[in-house]
Amino acid sequence: MARIMVLDDVYDAGILIKRILERKDHEVHTFTEEEDAIDFIKSNTVDLVILDIKLKKMSGVEVLAEIKAVYPEIRVIMLTGYPTIETARQSLALGAQEYCVKPIDKEELEEKVAKVLS
Repeated sequence: MARIMVLDDVYDAGILIKRILERKDHEVHTFTEEEDAIDFIKSNTVDLVILDIKLKKMSGVEVLAEIKAVYPEIRVIMLTGYPTIETARQSLALGAQEYCVKPIDKEELEEKVAKVLS
C-alpha cells in the first residue's frame, strides 16, 4: 500500500483515479487546487504524486518543479489530455518517472503506478 496524492483540475478525473487506486489498497488524496496539493505534500509523507499537466493557475510541469525542489526523491506520474513531445520531455527532465495520456486507461494506470512504486 502506498500513500498517493492526485492533483487534477477536473474533480471527476481525480475521483476516478482515486477509485481505481483504492481498489489496489492505496491511500489516495485528491486535490483540484495547486496550493492545497503543495501544502499537503509539505506536511505529509507521500509515496507517489500523480499530476495533471493542465491545471488552473500553474502548469503541472511548474508544480512538478516546485515539488521536486523540496522533495527530489518523490516519485511522480504526469497526466495529460493534450500530449506533446515537449511536455513529455520537460516532465521527464524534471524527474517524473512516467507519463499517462487521458482518458485514463485503468490497466495502464495500475501498471504504471505499480512500476513506479516498485
